[in-house]
Amino acid sequence: HVRCVMRRKNDYSTTKNILTIFKMKNFALCAKSLMLILAVLAVSCSDNGSADATKTETKVESAPAVTLNIRYIDGDSIAAHYNLAKDFKEAQLRSFSKIDNAQRTRGAELQKLGSSIQQKVNNNGYLSEASYKADVESFNKKQAEAENYLASLQREAEQEMIQQQVQLNDSIEAFIKDYNAKKGYDAILFKNAGVYFNPALDITDEVIKGLNARYNKVSEK
Repeated sequence: HVRCVMRRKNDYSTTKNILTIFKMKNFALCAKSLMLILAVLAVSCSDNGSADATKTETKVESAPAVTLNIRYIDGDSIAAHYNLAKDFKEAQLRSFSKIDNAQRTRGAELQKLGSSIQQKVNNNGYLSEASYKADVESFNKKQAEAENYLASLQREAEQEMIQQQVQLNDSIEAFIKDYNAKKGYDAILFKNAGVYFNPALDITDEVIKGLNARYNKVSEK
């Protein structure tokens, strides 16, 4: 009976060991299978990444190069040599001169009147306070009139300058559109629109020549 019990215990231990070994083998197989799956996924992802990168590179390489045919003009040079701009400048100088002359004339009149009032005060020339107040009121009125007149001259000059600038800009823009219709440039910029332009792109002289030719024809009519 004891031998049977011992034999059963041995058989139980042997069976337990076999199950343990079997579980370890199954675990090892599962681990190997998992590693194999991960390896396959890694290769697949790598292939997809390479394919995507290749597609991206292909798209970049296939993008067409964009080139612009640009020219520029010097606004200061046009203002100095375009006959319309020079005519406007002369008109502005005449307006400034008119304002300056009016300011001097009215100023001299007021100064003369003020000196006369002061002299009469110093010489006791006023027989009554009423006559003194009348001269002061006259002086103040003339002073206000002078200020209003000068202000109106300045407003007129400013409005004239604004209209001239609009006319000048429209004239240049209209010519550039006609000019470029023949040349076919992608853009014509003012020089001050950029930091640097290749001097070979400068068409200022050609534009000034065309502007003056068209303006002179209009003036002759």
